[in-house]
Amino acid sequence: MALTLYTNMQSRGLVVDWLALDLGIELERKEIAYGAEMKSAEFLKLNPFGKVPVLVDDDVVIYELDAICAYLADKFFEKGLAPALNDPKRGLYYRWLFFGAGPLAAASDNQYLKVEVTPEQKMHVGYGDYEDVYNALIQGLEQASPCLCGEQFTVADISVGAMIMWQLKMDKLQPHPAIDRYVAALQQRESLQKHQASFVS
Repeated sequence: MALTLYTNMQSRGLVVDWLALDLGIELERKEIAYGAEMKSAEFLKLNPFGKVPVLVDDDVVIYELDAICAYLADKFFEKGLAPALNDPKRGLYYRWLFFGAGPLAAASDNQYLKVEVTPEQKMHVGYGDYEDVYNALIQGLEQASPCLCGEQFTVADISVGAMIMWQLKMDKLQPHPAIDRYVAALQQRESLQKHQASFVS
């Protein structure tokens, strides 16, 4: 049975499209319209949040972008987009996946919504505040060599890299030499060159 991706061309499903190009796999794409279709009872059975992307693999339903990325990297492990289970870099790989899905996404959303974390509130917020997250991002990118897990390009680079490039495109991320260097390295990837217009201006 084909892997089915429920998506929308204006959604983060584009990240899964990039990943599929890099894996060299085909996905059966089902475009879901924002509004009534995405919030329909039928679609809510797949994702109770009424959001895309959603990946269906036989009886397995995966929502949450980074879960989809990790699932596909492991399903097609021979493609080399995840460190081996016994590779010490596996921990770094997990750290970046969860950083992107957690602190980076939450802090960016709150900044967009103009939700400011006060100094008194920082201890109650998992990511602290936006400045903490930005500093952590820069520290990590300064250690990238050239990818997040060293020389190996992984789905963490696809997920986090797509978020960085999207935010740069929308002028929502303060430029930094470490960001420039990392993005330049990503742009050498053939799969991104094929899919590049979605992420960069």
